[in-house]
Amino acid sequence: MSSALAKETPMRHRPMIVAGGLSFIVGALAFVAVFSYLAANFSYPGILDGSAAEVLPRLRAGGSAMRATWALYALLPLLLVPGAVGVYVACPSSRGRMTLALVAASLGALAMCLGLMRWPSIHWALAEAYAQSGAEAKSSLSAVFLGLNIYLGNFIGEFLGELCLAFFFFLSGLSLIDESQFPKWLGWGNVAFAVLFLIGAFRNITPAVQQVADVNNALLPLCMVVLGASLIWYKPKS
Repeated sequence: MSSALAKETPMRHRPMIVAGGLSFIVGALAFVAVFSYLAANFSYPGILDGSAAEVLPRLRAGGSAMRATWALYALLPLLLVPGAVGVYVACPSSRGRMTLALVAASLGALAMCLGLMRWPSIHWALAEAYAQSGAEAKSSLSAVFLGLNIYLGNFIGEFLGELCLAFFFFLSGLSLIDESQFPKWLGWGNVAFAVLFLIGAFRNITPAVQQVADVNNALLPLCMVVLGASLIWYKPKS
């Protein structure tokens, strides 16, 4: 009876699984679009290592379009939550493991949102103040800018957020392996990506893993699209 229930549950909640898959795909495509825009118009992500004197005037010069782009970028991690719910429902054989994965995805999404939201909010206010300040005030604003980047950006948004997300992909991969409707390569692929993502998260602690992090920028949207498409395509076997 428990086996029948395990097969029935994903089918009964099929719309939720499909919605989760679409969330992953939309999130991945939007990430690529926003990332490309910021790369072309804001020298992102290289500019993250710049000083306040370099970054804040460019942020302000971008106007409302730049601010709106950063606001959108900050909201994109929230799409990970319905995506994680879709994986949770699609893996009834691993409820305990997937509960941890869902919590990890939610914490990671929140951490990433907090890190990115500094750009259209606090950093935008700093950019406005910086443009009207003298040399002494600019020195103080630069210190605030640097501190926010290290705390909210490097350690909350990137380090904590990526650790949680790596944990989600690792647990999800193990759970997908246990589900007969999904191919084994999908689960093992998520496990492998989780290991790479975990290594790359330490780039703010040691530059030795920066190249791994650069590769992860391309692998993340690809992994999300593949996982999302798999949730939509593969159905429980009757």
